[in-house]
Amino acid sequence: MIGDDVEVTIVDVRGDKVRLGITAPKEIPVHRMEVYEAIQREKSEKNEKSEKSEKSEKSEKQTQEH
Repeated sequence: MIGDDVEVTIVDVRGDKVRLGITAPKEIPVHRMEVYEAIQREKSEKNEKSEKSEKSEKSEKQTQEH
């Protein structure tokens, strides 16, 4: 158990590989590390684009005011 809501069980063992089962509430995201990292990269890229867009809009407003 992890906390009160997340249960981790061993589903299968084959040689040096272990399959895990994870039971968690829907509001708790559960991903493999590579999927989690991809999600984080996408969020970071989206934030960077949003920040650039906001700076560009602010610059355009300042140019129009002068």
